[in-house]
Amino acid sequence: MRILHTMLRTTDLDRSIDFYTEVLGMQLTRRQEYPDGEFTLAFLGFADDPDGPVIELTYNWGVDSYELGDGYGHVAIEVDDVYQACAAIRDRGGKILRDAGPMNAGTTIIAFIEDPDGYPIELIGAKSD
Repeated sequence: MRILHTMLRTTDLDRSIDFYTEVLGMQLTRRQEYPDGEFTLAFLGFADDPDGPVIELTYNWGVDSYELGDGYGHVAIEVDDVYQACAAIRDRGGKILRDAGPMNAGTTIIAFIEDPDGYPIELIGAKSD
């Protein structure tokens, strides 16, 4: 077994695709309209791991807001250097929720950013071998 994707609902699919591709550097792998169900799906992943897990963005036609709920946590993405990633994300207009630094009660370097719909994304520094 393996994780295939994490699904997030979005209120503006193009805005979210732009964020995940332009700010985080992911690639849109496929986009499919479902007129009978009145929704569109877009899948985004990283080119260096084409068989790895992806983000599925779901746009339900005509829905312009969602409650994130208190049960949702975050999506985590490993990056080589959290400090550099935060600087690049900030330069590309991304919102930083927590600047890069050691995690509470630990030494792992992390940061939190936010996507256009308010979903938190944790950046975790790659472990050195």
